[in-house]
Amino acid sequence: MDIRDWSLLTDLYELTMMQGYYKSPQEGKTVVFDLFYRNNPSDGGFAITCGLAQVIEYIENLHFSDTDLSYLKDLCIFTDDFIDYLRNFKFTGDIYAIAEGTVVFPMEPLLQVRAPIMEAQLVETALLNIINHQSLIATKAARVVWAAEGEAVLEFGLRRAQGPDAGTYGARAAVIGGCVGTSNVLTGKLFDVPVKGTHAHSWVMSFDNELDAFRSYAKQFPDACILLVDTYNTLEQGVPNAIQCFKEMKEAGFKLPGYGIRLDSGDLAYISKRARQMLDDAGYSDAIISASSDLDENLIASLKVQGAKITLWGVGTKLITSDDCPAFGGVYKLAAETDGSGRFVPKIKLSNNPQKVTLPGIKKVIRIYDKATNKIKADLIALNYEHYDENKTLTLFDHTATWKHMELEPGTYYLRELLEPVFLNGKCVYTSPKTMEIRQYAMKELNTLWDEHKRLSNPHIVPVDLSEDLYILRERLIRELK
Repeated sequence: MDIRDWSLLTDLYELTMMQGYYKSPQEGKTVVFDLFYRNNPSDGGFAITCGLAQVIEYIENLHFSDTDLSYLKDLCIFTDDFIDYLRNFKFTGDIYAIAEGTVVFPMEPLLQVRAPIMEAQLVETALLNIINHQSLIATKAARVVWAAEGEAVLEFGLRRAQGPDAGTYGARAAVIGGCVGTSNVLTGKLFDVPVKGTHAHSWVMSFDNELDAFRSYAKQFPDACILLVDTYNTLEQGVPNAIQCFKEMKEAGFKLPGYGIRLDSGDLAYISKRARQMLDDAGYSDAIISASSDLDENLIASLKVQGAKITLWGVGTKLITSDDCPAFGGVYKLAAETDGSGRFVPKIKLSNNPQKVTLPGIKKVIRIYDKATNKIKADLIALNYEHYDENKTLTLFDHTATWKHMELEPGTYYLRELLEPVFLNGKCVYTSPKTMEIRQYAMKELNTLWDEHKRLSNPHIVPVDLSEDLYILRERLIRELK
């Protein structure tokens, strides 16, 4: 894809802080920042991390052009020597990340930046912008797909997205979250994902009658003949005309793979059941019934309970905007910095809101699986130096209710570290899979959750515990600061 210049995709205060660091002893520090989130979207039981490929593009192409520098100079708030520093700026640090498509939980570092303080500060806004948006949409898509109970879901939201980037990268994230394709042709081109679509009501209205509109469309696209049947009267006219069109096409020798109808209004449960009976009675029991019309996971789940006969779901506005939860809430917080001797010193942020107290130090995320089922048992956030042996009993405790313990015997569990190196010394050491490969990986990840974790409301929450060393460090720093 074409690389865009996102170097000024930042908040002004990142640059003013950079100049402040540049003019102070802070300039020589190396720091560690964690990018994480505090609450699962839509009050769910999990999230899907997404956007790493775009993070890599951003970091690899991060530089300030002459026009960028001229603009910054014209703001009259930056000094000439700082502008000269930016002229040769590039990212030289390390980035560790959890792979796209991975199931993740609150407080876990999705991405960890270890870099000189000015570099780590500059990239904050762009990293949050990229990871927050795509993780939000991937998670929403996973919920919608789960509600559809194995039936295909298409992403149809471009026209309702908050701008071209949200529509294009949101569609990518929706596919990673489980959608089988998108209506967004640009997303299809950029990320090699399937593009799908039918026709609009205007197509039908542009003909003298509905049947002629269906005949014309079917002849042009016999291999993808999904007819929109609710322009005038769905059951009295639309479905009968579609049946007549299918009959004529088959009599003419067309096989019509993937044919069917689309419903976009009305009582979808009632109409789909009536339409199914009409299609079956006419001999078209293999015809698809697809539906759109402001769907989300909750409406799809309700329609399934009502026995709707829909087998293909087109989900637009409420998916691409994550209508019920429009922000992911990811944050980027300082966790450690070097002292005068070059040794990393853990840092913590306190708050009157206990949930906003950060986790200090350089950390790793360890996923614990049940060996018998390959399901996630718990996650453990530990300090980077800690080592755990699968051949020993593993004791976990709830850091918010420390009397609660879980003991896992050897042979009953196995471990996996989630953070992987992406950049080392400014060089990318990670190869991003293709989007459809990430989607396949995400589907496997979702299978490591029990259905109770994927419930749309009141899900069972996977434990995310702190190691004993991290817990002790956090409590010590809190006492010292107080």
